[in-house]
Amino acid sequence: MKRIIIFFFTSLITLILMAGITLAEEGKVCIGCHRVVTPLMVKDWQSSEHSDNEVTCDVCHGSEHKSKKTSHLARMPDENICAECHEEQFNQFTKGKHNLGWTSLNALPITHMEPDELMEGGKGCGGCHNMGVKSEAQKKELREKGYTYRTNSCDECHTRHTFSKKEAQDPKACRTCHMGFDHPQWEMYESSKHGVRYQLKEIGRLPKDAAAPTCQFCHLPNGTHTNKVAWGFLAVRLPLPKDKQWAKDQTAILKALGVLDPEGKPTARLDVVKAADMVRLTEEDWQAERKKMIKTCKKCHSEKYATGELEKGDQMIRKTDRLMAEAINIVADLYKDGILKKPTHYTYAYPDFLHFYQTGGSYIEQVLFKMYMKHRMRTYQGVFHANPDYAYWYGWAAMTKSLDEVKKIAKDLRFKKRR
Repeated sequence: MKRIIIFFFTSLITLILMAGITLAEEGKVCIGCHRVVTPLMVKDWQSSEHSDNEVTCDVCHGSEHKSKKTSHLARMPDENICAECHEEQFNQFTKGKHNLGWTSLNALPITHMEPDELMEGGKGCGGCHNMGVKSEAQKKELREKGYTYRTNSCDECHTRHTFSKKEAQDPKACRTCHMGFDHPQWEMYESSKHGVRYQLKEIGRLPKDAAAPTCQFCHLPNGTHTNKVAWGFLAVRLPLPKDKQWAKDQTAILKALGVLDPEGKPTARLDVVKAADMVRLTEEDWQAERKKMIKTCKKCHSEKYATGELEKGDQMIRKTDRLMAEAINIVADLYKDGILKKPTHYTYAYPDFLHFYQTGGSYIEQVLFKMYMKHRMRTYQGVFHANPDYAYWYGWAAMTKSLDEVKKIAKDLRFKKRR
């Protein structure tokens, strides 16, 4: 009996050692070749925790690719591969809005009218909106089109092959996507007091324990991978506000987004907006997200102060909506009176923000779209991100100027029609 037990453990140890040798050999084969082909990729992996924990290339990429001739057999790992070790983070990610970037991109009518190269991956809209867990059918379709991106969302923040937690926790990791025309959150944060304090702390001008909130501190608190906000990207919500004028103004915006038709009836786009979780659909959901944010703010501020500052943001949305609705209605009346003709790619004879600057529209609508997607965004986002210049000069002041321009163009168009 003792001999049998000794033989069993000896065999088990042998198998373990053989597995270790195999693992090491697999790693050596990959590293030996890729030190020549992609040397910096190898260095990234060697500096990672994956390397420290013997998570070798074949764990993520499979073991079928062993030579140049079999490079096409290398598996491009998706989020499900990451989930095998990081299940909690994967589950959190699937519940947040980052997971819906791909869904929202494909829901936009403009996506299917733009150059394909701008949707493919590292360029244009696809450079950021490739995030989101995809079905096998979707991945197959992308492979058949020759797309090389959109395989994995995790490496958007933990870039390959270091997959660094420290990188993902740095606010600079957010700025590739959260900057620019319609969502300059990085520029707002960087030049806000929050961002300035972070930079000063980073170079040692503030104590190590000084309060200096990062993007992640507010939007991904305690390391969660689920990110949501009360108002969402579009700054519209259901049910509509109790204030009658504000409800009327938000209705005009929903019509211009194509979520409601010109008569105010729901369209198929409403189902897409719901599926992409782009708006809070109940008062309870909205309040839940607001309470989460106040809880985070309370780590540095009093609850009364935090609540008051966030309510200022709400009121700025209300005031921007008043300007926005006035401009939308001016252009809508041009359609109604036959002064503007419906573009062939529009569903209705009504302004459609989701077609962006598409050729075939009118100049007045380009001004209107810029007022909505650039200036309105800067106004309320600037308030929520505590950035004075963005909130006023790049936001509110620019909105009022755009409204004046819409009025002038409409007046000129009506004058020409009468001649």
